[in-house]
Amino acid sequence: MSEAKNVPTASAHRVLLRLLRCIAAGAADITQEGNDIVLRRRHPGQAVQRFPAETVRLAVSSGLVERRQNSLCAAPPLGPYLKRAMAKDRDEVFQEQHRNIETVVVELDEAKQPARRNLNTSPLTSLSRLKERDGGAFFPEDALEAGERLAADFHRGHLNPRITATWEPRIANRTRGEAGGALDLTEAAMAARARFSRAADAMGPELSGVAIDICCFEKGLETVERERLWPARSAKLLLRAALLSLARHYAPPATTRGGKDRHWGDADYRPSLGTGTATE
Repeated sequence: MSEAKNVPTASAHRVLLRLLRCIAAGAADITQEGNDIVLRRRHPGQAVQRFPAETVRLAVSSGLVERRQNSLCAAPPLGPYLKRAMAKDRDEVFQEQHRNIETVVVELDEAKQPARRNLNTSPLTSLSRLKERDGGAFFPEDALEAGERLAADFHRGHLNPRITATWEPRIANRTRGEAGGALDLTEAAMAARARFSRAADAMGPELSGVAIDICCFEKGLETVERERLWPARSAKLLLRAALLSLARHYAPPATTRGGKDRHWGDADYRPSLGTGTATE
């Protein structure tokens, strides 16, 4: 019977979630008025909220909220608990706490459709949060997009090494001594490999390695520095140089006036309209 009393009803659970969301937004000072606890946010202009004292005690005893004298603040398990509680599908309850969903617009069959994107699955998500001293982004947006494009061609070209055995029957479709596996790839995979090779050549051998390790093999900056015996915080500098070079490869600067070269000439200079060389 004691366990049944600790299980909140549906209405009490909604009140508990409202309290937890309030605490997750920031610490609050509390005062008790009768059987209620009044929460006052420390930011000016925030509304005063009132909760049953029993709900506050349940949140503290559950380890989701910490009480420090006359204030309440969020405990470390509060964030994952709220993500699980707000999940609509019970099959995704524990997956939701590891997601950072963003709604994006994608083009499919020449039609734009909304889609959900999990930012935590991208190896460059954490890099997008790095800031300069003045508050600006350390990695420009076009550099991060270039890294995503490089990773996409890496996976489309099936360049990632296979670490598990395959039990699919093999069909001998090439003669002995022929280039291994080249004819087994689809045209799309071959095109992706060609784009990946051109992108690596554009970055150069000095910079392509760190870009491939982080963007394609999803290694962290500290891991790359440890494996290559580099000094601390050097990987992000080289990665930025690599991605900026890669962005220029994918989107080269516009040429001048239709791509034609310009040169100096005298005031009375007129170009030749024929096939011969121009004369002054």
